[in-house]
Amino acid sequence: MITGNEIYDYLMDNYGECRHDEDAMAAAINDMVVDLEEQRVFKVPTEMELFKLLVENEPINNLMTHSYGFHTANGRGIIERIKSYYYEYKSNN
Repeated sequence: MITGNEIYDYLMDNYGECRHDEDAMAAAINDMVVDLEEQRVFKVPTEMELFKLLVENEPINNLMTHSYGFHTANGRGIIERIKSYYYEYKSNN
């Protein structure tokens, strides 16, 4: 599980600022991992892989999130699901 503190530290170290609710982002990413486990994905990505997909647009090859540098439908779906969770958590806090 990824924590809000890990996200905050990563963003501060690499970008010098954190513009997002790091706790809501952590909860959203952790929920996405649970979703993928429930879908019985062959190799479930780590929380950090999902975080880097979201923030740095890094591909997750075993989920085929990118093709020729662009998001695939699967990649867009994963990102949109994380964003949906994020805004849900953010609005509840």
